Amino acid sequence: MDTTRVSSTAFDGTPHAPAHARKFVRQVLGEWRLNHLAEDAVLLASELVTNAVVHAGTGVELTCRLDTDADPAKLEIEVDDHYPTKVILAEEGMPTESMRTSGRGLALAGLLADAWGVTYTKTAKRVWVRMELADGCEPPEAPPPPVPAPLADPLHVGVVVCDRDGLVQSWNSEAEHLLGWRPEQVVGTMLERMVAWRGHGPYALSFADTLGLGRWRGEARMRHADGRLVPVYVSHLRARGRLDERRVIWMVVGNEHRYVLTPPPTPMRKEAGGRIKDLLGQDMPFAELLGTIAQMVQVSSGGDAAYVLLAADGGSRFGVAAGAGATAGLVGVLATGVFGPDLTTPTMVEDLLARDVELAQQLRARSLVCAPLLVTGEVTGYLVVTAAQPGRFDEELTVSLQHVADQVAVPVQRERLAEQERAHRGRLSFLAEAGELLAGVHDEELISALTAQLVVPKIATWAAVYLTDLAGMTRLAHVWHSEEQHNAALRKSLPTIPHTTLNEVSWPVGSETVLSFPLVTQGRSHGALVIGRAEPTLPLELADLLSDLCRLVALNLHTAMMYTRQATTSRVLQRSLLPMRVAPMPGLESAVVYEPAEEGAHVGGDFYDLFTVADHWCFALGDVCGSGPEAAAVTGLARHAVRLLAKERYTVADIFDRLNQALLEEDEEGRFLSLLCGELTPLPQGGALCTIASAGHPPPLLLRTSGLVEPVASPQLLLGVDSGARFYVETFELAPEEVLLCVTDGVTERRSGGRLLDDGDGLSALLSACVGLSAHAVAERVRQAVESFAIEPSRDDVALLVIKASAALRPVR
Repeated sequence: MDTTRVSSTAFDGTPHAPAHARKFVRQVLGEWRLNHLAEDAVLLASELVTNAVVHAGTGVELTCRLDTDADPAKLEIEVDDHYPTKVILAEEGMPTESMRTSGRGLALAGLLADAWGVTYTKTAKRVWVRMELADGCEPPEAPPPPVPAPLADPLHVGVVVCDRDGLVQSWNSEAEHLLGWRPEQVVGTMLERMVAWRGHGPYALSFADTLGLGRWRGEARMRHADGRLVPVYVSHLRARGRLDERRVIWMVVGNEHRYVLTPPPTPMRKEAGGRIKDLLGQDMPFAELLGTIAQMVQVSSGGDAAYVLLAADGGSRFGVAAGAGATAGLVGVLATGVFGPDLTTPTMVEDLLARDVELAQQLRARSLVCAPLLVTGEVTGYLVVTAAQPGRFDEELTVSLQHVADQVAVPVQRERLAEQERAHRGRLSFLAEAGELLAGVHDEELISALTAQLVVPKIATWAAVYLTDLAGMTRLAHVWHSEEQHNAALRKSLPTIPHTTLNEVSWPVGSETVLSFPLVTQGRSHGALVIGRAEPTLPLELADLLSDLCRLVALNLHTAMMYTRQATTSRVLQRSLLPMRVAPMPGLESAVVYEPAEEGAHVGGDFYDLFTVADHWCFALGDVCGSGPEAAAVTGLARHAVRLLAKERYTVADIFDRLNQALLEEDEEGRFLSLLCGELTPLPQGGALCTIASAGHPPPLLLRTSGLVEPVASPQLLLGVDSGARFYVETFELAPEEVLLCVTDGVTERRSGGRLLDDGDGLSALLSACVGLSAHAVAERVRQAVESFAIEPSRDDVALLVIKASAALRPVR
């Protein structure tokens, strides 16, 4: 009859498996009345399961087998995983054998078990240990009488001091009472030889790694001088200082006195997991969910602040998605010194300032604990707890935080993907609205005003836009508050011209969190968008949206700046093509109307000039074939050539000849010029003698005092057509109160449907009604007639020159 007793269970390959294994073995041995073996058996089972989880990572099966019929009776503990490191292909008919192995890191098995080994199959690996029961299942019937307890308090607090490598330097008398070793036996040896190390918690560290921690508390087993293992509780502290002067201090008590060194429980720490589990079952907005998780973690951990970090930039870096506690308005992406996609285990940093200065400044913290949010093996974010003082946390918090992180990782990622989809649609809509609003705006001040109003109140309570010009000077351009009555006070509170870079400005400290976003495009800064928000942290989605908006605004500012620069350059160049002023002519009254057809242009294909030469005046009115910049270039050539030749005492006919040759030499095909040019010489009796020539230009009209209108020049060949053309002049007398009207074809050919303004001598009729008017009044009447002749605006340049002889002329000096 088989009397073997077997009890089995299975665990997932998670860091929590060793703890479950210890509980299972202790329960089974209690039922089998083997409590006197429980300590060693639990330790061995924990060691085997830990190795299976760490090295295999698969599910684990744990079996306890008691054979009381064997001689001697034996207890076997077996751990199976499903990732065999070695497979022995058995020959046909040959059973798979059990092989004894050694040197595989199971040092405790060699110390505590009577036998141990590894069995391989095609699909699994089994590690087993055997403990022989010399006295069977029952405890000894006649235990020796207990040693009378000493009258003194049995509590002993041993203090062990080591160097940073674990070499014992000091061993106090309490440690001798607790473990039996005299100081001279221990000092100068390695502490690791005194400890049966098995790590602490589900994320077991090596002994050397534990010595490197700043602070640690936990259970251990230390060797007594009589050879037995004593359960103890250790409080570990690494002293600060220079690397070669750092010391490790262990305070050791018996495990039954652990309460002496155990820190008081943090409120709600054990309750946090359950409360967050209940939270995940509720339907709430994503931002509120993250904020609530951060708040629960902060309260339950006792830290100064807690954050939920989510992956950004394709998962390579991590940014704050929510925060609670003493947050500082963290935005965007944090430094990667602690957080990274390859960090899949929880981390405790005793002094963040010594590890990552930038991150310490961003978090305003010295102590930090973080646990990764793992989804299918990928780090999607972190739970982070911080404190302003160094050395604030212990490894127990690390384990607790990871437990919470494991609970929330999948639900948070699922909700984030859904939120990202919703945010993406809203983001595209917002940016499309912003792009449409800013499109075609070439005024930097208007862009600043629109930007501030796009942000407030949708994203921020208030916004300010700073602009940086080409010289690098930054100024406050526009502010906008959700409550408009606060705009003036807001402007006063902000620096008008910052004396430092915008990322170093000390913004006013109020109830809002102030954040600054640079306006950068093509590697150049155009300023910054500064916002104030009531919320302490900015969700990553909003941070990304504001970054996209700032790039769009910066691009529009760059376009506006380039437009302004080009418009200024064009305006200066165009103004050089027109006379700076019209020369005054005593006894003559003049008026000019000049309107280029191209929107925003100051000079077109028409031009005019009126200047003094020796004892007479000269005037010119011309029209280059075409319009726009190309026509304006010929305009400049013609106007300056006429003035230069006239100043050199060339006659009007000679001016036409020289200008004709100059245009032909330019070799601009189809670039012709119509020109009306004349000289006015004062007459003693009043009025002036006018010598004039017209090269393909609409004839000038002379308004007599009787109202009679007549042309006073014959049309000749256009300039720039024929190099053999010869030009002549005509002469007439401009009597007092008579008016000479010179126009370009933009006046005579003003079209309304199929009708022209000058059809049926329409311009002559218009001028005949101007008897007695001043030169300016005549010019304005003609301009209004041209403008009102048709509904649509004129497509050609309009230029007209009015000269009226008003009294006896004084000779020019």
